[in-house]
Amino acid sequence: MNYYQNIKDILVKNEIYKQVKDYSKNKHDLESYYEVGKLLIEAQGGEKRAKYGNQLIKEYSERLTKELGIEYSPRTLRRMRQFYVMFQK
Repeated sequence: MNYYQNIKDILVKNEIYKQVKDYSKNKHDLESYYEVGKLLIEAQGGEKRAKYGNQLIKEYSERLTKELGIEYSPRTLRRMRQFYVMFQK
């Protein structure tokens, strides 16, 4: 599984969705951020190991920002991961 590509695809779809239609935007944002958080946890080898996966998040942040032209800071990606952890329970 290519976690980076899946994360990028979700974020690209989310940005397209924002531009095309504002209806239900918040719901779609939350769903997208939840899915990205889930994929980040999986890419880092699970919730317990995810706490130590900040290098992966930094790498994804740099790549997403470069390729999408939209800044996804490491902090933002960590918050998406945290959002998933909070709401999966």
